[in-house]
Amino acid sequence: MQKFVCRGQTALALLIACCLVFGTTTVAGADAEIDDFDDGIVEDVQEESADVAGEELVYESPVIEPRKFHFADHFDDVEASRKQWVHSQAKKDDTAEEIAKYDGIWNWESPQRIVWPKDKGLVLKSKAKHAAISSRLIKQFDFKSKKPLVVQYEVTMQEGQECGGSYIKLLSAGKETDDLTTFNDKTPYTIMFGPDKCGNDVKMHFIFRHVNPINGTITEKHCNKPKNRLEEPFKDKLPHLYQLVVRPDNSFEIRLDHKIINEGSLLTDFKPAVNPPAEIDDPADQKPADWDEREKIPDPSSQKPDDWNDDALPQIPDVTAVMPEGWLEDEPDMIPDPTAEKPEDWDTEIDGEWEAPLVDNPACEKAPGCGKWQAPHIPNPEYKGKWRAPMIENPNYQGKWAPRKIANPDFFEDLMPFQMTPISAVGLELWSMSNEILFDNLIITDDVDVARDFAANSFDIKRRYIDKESKTLWHRMMRHMNYKPGWWALYFLYLLIPASCYVFYLYRRAKEDSAASAAAAQAKKTDEPQPDDENEPAGEEDESEEDSSAQVAGESSSSSPKKNKKSDLDNKEQAKQEENSDEPTQTEESTTKSTRKRTVRKD
Repeated sequence: MQKFVCRGQTALALLIACCLVFGTTTVAGADAEIDDFDDGIVEDVQEESADVAGEELVYESPVIEPRKFHFADHFDDVEASRKQWVHSQAKKDDTAEEIAKYDGIWNWESPQRIVWPKDKGLVLKSKAKHAAISSRLIKQFDFKSKKPLVVQYEVTMQEGQECGGSYIKLLSAGKETDDLTTFNDKTPYTIMFGPDKCGNDVKMHFIFRHVNPINGTITEKHCNKPKNRLEEPFKDKLPHLYQLVVRPDNSFEIRLDHKIINEGSLLTDFKPAVNPPAEIDDPADQKPADWDEREKIPDPSSQKPDDWNDDALPQIPDVTAVMPEGWLEDEPDMIPDPTAEKPEDWDTEIDGEWEAPLVDNPACEKAPGCGKWQAPHIPNPEYKGKWRAPMIENPNYQGKWAPRKIANPDFFEDLMPFQMTPISAVGLELWSMSNEILFDNLIITDDVDVARDFAANSFDIKRRYIDKESKTLWHRMMRHMNYKPGWWALYFLYLLIPASCYVFYLYRRAKEDSAASAAAAQAKKTDEPQPDDENEPAGEEDESEEDSSAQVAGESSSSSPKKNKKSDLDNKEQAKQEENSDEPTQTEESTTKSTRKRTVRKD
């Protein structure tokens, strides 16, 4: 029995291993075929090139040269960074008093998953609270310089994210941003950029505030959504790099971990559009009273036929029907229950006059029916419905009315929306239902190569180290599962069903074999007569009897060795007798079953 169970366990283990290998290989192969946009999956750039064997990854805080950056903070120098950032002391105007204050907690600390102790970040420690913090730029960014704007920063959602944002705001230069302690949701900004999620609504914000060149009004322009959802950064709890590049030719690029996830033009890929239409509907224009928009009308020359009856019913009683024989017209279908009695607590003044409940009339059980008989209804052959004149083309049709177009008095054409309001500060103004959101390596520059080098000395090294240290079976499985192990657990249970059936079959077979062996052993130990196996083949019966005889002979020889000992001369004589005898001898063998005769050789 243990033998079969062990075999079953081995088979089950092999089957599970094969399923896991097959599933991992399948998902890995599928991921290899997915391009940058499929399913919103963003592959890590470190996976494109293998680390050099034996390479030691060492992190050093990136060098910040003020002439290359408009803003840069790696947060590793905690003391200097704390002096640079300003906590907001403001309150939200349109929020309940108990949650209006920006009292969210910020702290400079190492990630929960420490890679290098000296690598620090700015962490939002609280949840379900308004939190705001900002910092002045090293030098103001002016869009008239005709240099690209490059914004880049890291976010690690260490506890995941269900509802909340991780975006940044580039605050506009002006009087309202002179005092950063008053930074709130109403503070003017030029660009808002970064990830945001609440439930199933996943966004990658890129909003810029456009100034109307005619009247100076400001309108928010929202970038079109990426083609695919980007959910992985909200689940995997790993650092991710976000980069926005806006160029003087009005083009833009949004990258996630160096992969382009959205791109386009400021003129054509934002809603509402930067430039209004040249013509608009005339608000003073009204549709004329005699304007006919009907494409078809009833034919006025058509007449209703004389035999057309609008009042005909769809169904009428069948005049050929006859009441079935035995129908009891004098008997009602239902009668008061003769066995019912008025309850003792029945109050006539409150409950009204008591009436016995109705039950089926027993007289109607064997009759075709009771009560007044009515003929069944049949379709009315004269029914045609309400008459309507056929429709014809309207000779007076004038088309769908639309107001006339006039020149848009607010029309303007801004061909350079890149020239936005200058930026003087950067801020984080958030509300999140998740805490432990880490921001790191935030830079603003006008050179893409500078941003790429900064990422190579910070984010890229960090991710390569994490990937190198995280190459375990479980981590690879989780990544292939897209961090949805529940579905794969169901898949595993589905595969486990046939394996369990196979193990149960082996166990049952082993149990039956064990029971048969125990029964055979018990039969040998008892003297009770056992029934013969009449259907047993003769060869097997003879063979078993020979084995029994041999066993008996062996036992007798072992019990009396001296008695069975023969001399060499006796052995020679016996051998001669066997050679002279060609016919086999008949022997009788007494067993517990019956006395049998069988043919055996003398030896």
